[in-house]
Amino acid sequence: MLFSKNIEPMCSYCQRGKALEADTVLCIKKGIMAAGSSCPSFRYDPLKRVPPRPIAPDFSRLKDEDFQL
Repeated sequence: MLFSKNIEPMCSYCQRGKALEADTVLCIKKGIMAAGSSCPSFRYDPLKRVPPRPIAPDFSRLKDEDFQL
């Protein structure tokens, strides 16, 4: 599944909101809102959501023997 069905509503990735600054959003319905808040008129816009960065792999535990056939 590309998009999860249980995404927590946030104004930062709502169709009705436009980002003003890093922590504020201008909402068509409510006016200026905090980016982490939400309201009942939330409509999810998948293009506005930035997924978390993947965890970098830890290669320090590997040895040279792990890479030999």
